Amino acid sequence: MTIYIPEEKVSEIKNAADIVDVVSEVVILKKTGKNYVGLCPFHSEKTPSFTVSPEKQIFYCFGCTVGGNVFSFLMKHDGISFPDAAKILARQYGIDIPTRKISQQQKRRMSQRESLLDVNRQAMEFFRQELLEKTSGKGAMEYLKKRGMSKEIIASFNLGYTPEGWDNIVNFFSKKKISLSIVENTGLIVSREKKVGFYDRFRGRIIFPIFDLNMQVIGFGGRVMDDSMPKYLNSPETPIYNKSRSLYGLHLAKIKCRESEKVYIVEGYFDLLALHQHGLLNSVATLGTSLTPDHVKILRGFIGKNGKVILVFDSDDAGIKAVMRSIGIFMKAEVDASIIVLPQGYDPDSYIFEFGYESFLEIDSKAKSLMSFLIDSAVKKHGLSIEGKIRVISELNEPLASIGDNVARSLYIKELAESINIDESTVREKIRKISVPKKDRSKRSTWSNNDLARSQHKTSASDNVQGKALKGKWDRLERQIITMMLQFPQILSKISERDIINLFEDTDLKSIGQLLLKYKERSEIRVSDIMNLIEDKEQRDMVASLAIREDIWNHEACLGIINRFQSIRKRNKNTLIDKIKAAEKNNDVELVDKLLNQKQKLAILTEKNKTALLR
Repeated sequence: MTIYIPEEKVSEIKNAADIVDVVSEVVILKKTGKNYVGLCPFHSEKTPSFTVSPEKQIFYCFGCTVGGNVFSFLMKHDGISFPDAAKILARQYGIDIPTRKISQQQKRRMSQRESLLDVNRQAMEFFRQELLEKTSGKGAMEYLKKRGMSKEIIASFNLGYTPEGWDNIVNFFSKKKISLSIVENTGLIVSREKKVGFYDRFRGRIIFPIFDLNMQVIGFGGRVMDDSMPKYLNSPETPIYNKSRSLYGLHLAKIKCRESEKVYIVEGYFDLLALHQHGLLNSVATLGTSLTPDHVKILRGFIGKNGKVILVFDSDDAGIKAVMRSIGIFMKAEVDASIIVLPQGYDPDSYIFEFGYESFLEIDSKAKSLMSFLIDSAVKKHGLSIEGKIRVISELNEPLASIGDNVARSLYIKELAESINIDESTVREKIRKISVPKKDRSKRSTWSNNDLARSQHKTSASDNVQGKALKGKWDRLERQIITMMLQFPQILSKISERDIINLFEDTDLKSIGQLLLKYKERSEIRVSDIMNLIEDKEQRDMVASLAIREDIWNHEACLGIINRFQSIRKRNKNTLIDKIKAAEKNNDVELVDKLLNQKQKLAILTEKNKTALLR
């Protein structure tokens, strides 16, 4: 079975979905005037520039110039297709999408993502049944109970088991007549040498399904129940599974993260399960990889700009190296991060089972900043002899240099100097030598329409509209005309009557203008609907940037812009004639044709002006 989404169903979903509710799932929004603002989930920023309009049902970021409607938000944030975004919204708003059997030809056209997700869903059910219902899973269930896992945790995380053997999954999907090449693309099976057949990747392991934020199974982790190596095995990178953007347990932790403005990050599956079982539901785990900028960016969307990240890593060499790698990432994302130091010999799993929730919170209250933790660890490791101090400074060079904020770096250098009783300037000079010079930040461009529209601009965020829409005077006028068409559709008939759009030089703006005129008679169509009709991403972003503004328009102001546009074009007629003569003199036939075409448009414009004046 597959799902087809008729146009009327897309309209029903679009009318039912509220973009503010959907965006609020991943971004903390604050109401400002008619709109809502928050920190952009698509790039790092300190001052909110991400704007959501409930009236127009669109979003736009004045920082990274990305915009769209509720569908495109989900598509970009979750990396999914339009049908997937529509299905997620349909489920969320209780809208039934009709299904029907599909032919072999239609089956071949199914999206790769949908096929892989379907395979993963079936595999998860296979693993669950092996654990809960089959004799082979009794040993695995006993192991989980010995680790302290409750039935509720086993169920909520959909834990499973795969028995020993090289072809359990291979046979399972072969019997279902599902292509093994598709199964291979999920990472569940591996091609044998010489490409003759396949074998199971996971064998004799506890299975941890990995979900995305939309409760879709995107990958798996597996753990042995003895001392075999490797102890843990994860799905490889696939078209639906990206380790640098995935966090184990986030699908269940996101609500508590938002409520508490705090998140605990652990490194292992059982660490995560143990924290959740003891009520620390705002906990997630990395998936066999270091923390990445994407991880931090995603988490910041849930905890907000004032939120806290608490690392609960082992205090061994591997844990310390993980902290070193993450300092620069947290600093760059401007996220407040600390680390809990557990007693020697304990990991989060064993500690919370032995000492409990209250004891964990007590240690949490004494969490150290990441840099303070590294300083203490380095001093403890190398000592305070002359050689030890040299090693301490050497070990902390890179973490200190990775701190982009000059004030923060200066304070930590002072802390290090005091900790090892050495002159601060000596440490500072050492760090300066390896610091990477900062690139100058590009200044944000802003533009005002007061001189063009005499409209009152009420948007609080700065307008960082980049790209083609900022080329020059002509494009500014054309952009202004598109803006008023989006915000004041009453002027569309006048735009059409004077054939203004055909005089545009910017091809993107011209395309948008023609689309708006095409639907000028449909008063019910919204900006978010227009975006569904635009395939080009740059054009969608441009529409969002122009429509999100809160301008006050009237008929007189709009006519003023149109008249000015026409007047400027008319004044350029003589210049065109001079250019045509020069092109003819140089035998530039292509340029002559282009300029003559422009002259013809101006002639049409002049004729229409005369007609309008006679009315």
